[in-house]
Amino acid sequence: MPNLSPKQVEDFHRDGFIVIKNFCSAAETQKLLNTAIEDRNLINNALDLNDQTGKKTKLSLWFKPGKDVFGYLTRSKKVIEAVAELLDSDAQVCHFHSKLMQKEPKVGGAWEWHQDYGYWYKNQFMFPDQLISVMVALTPANKANGCLQVIKGSHKLGRVNHGFAGEQVGADIAMVENALKTMELVYSEIEAGDALIFHSNLLHRSEANLSDHPRWSIISCYSSQSNLAYNETSTSWKTPVDVVPNEAILNWESAPTVDADFLKKENDPALKATGWEG
Repeated sequence: MPNLSPKQVEDFHRDGFIVIKNFCSAAETQKLLNTAIEDRNLINNALDLNDQTGKKTKLSLWFKPGKDVFGYLTRSKKVIEAVAELLDSDAQVCHFHSKLMQKEPKVGGAWEWHQDYGYWYKNQFMFPDQLISVMVALTPANKANGCLQVIKGSHKLGRVNHGFAGEQVGADIAMVENALKTMELVYSEIEAGDALIFHSNLLHRSEANLSDHPRWSIISCYSSQSNLAYNETSTSWKTPVDVVPNEAILNWESAPTVDADFLKKENDPALKATGWEG
């Protein structure tokens, strides 16, 4: 896969996101989805986070990328090269964390409007332009099953104040409403294997999954090694990624995720009050 085109880089900096079609092949995507469904360790370490209506979204979050198929994806040359082109730094790319998002039919909850940096500010990362997320769809994502919605260009607002919305951290709704009056709302309807890459200050949300079909995705978050985090106890965020060839996803022997350092809800700084929430 070639590096990003100049237009893709330009689009990212203007809009705060880009979509790359067929970022993972059908075979890669199927292997990732099968692992997500069958790996008991992923399932047993899933967190339930309630939205404001009480519906639950499940996610499994881990820090150090391993020798499992998700580790091979997050460490793959195609991911790291794309991330390196978009981060505002020449320092090496580090993997902050990855999360498997499981939005089940009929019961999968919403994610309120937020910026990722609204969470990661609590980890005291210094530079939001050196933080980025790569979401790979494992199943189709559309309006019916609660696909991601983004506000185009909203990363240029800087960090918006965040408070609690259910068990989630949500952006100041007045600023969100102002942004929606000013900028374009985009529904990111993508197919399995497509990637959505977005800036840490891009405002985004997703509605509950009221359809008959699941919406599963893997979101890997990256930081430059030059981006210091003063309130983060994991160490992967400052450890350069050990890059693997793209063919590792399909062809290398995959270990189980049993050694992954999964996040426990009680250890998440984003879910702790700091005093400045609205």
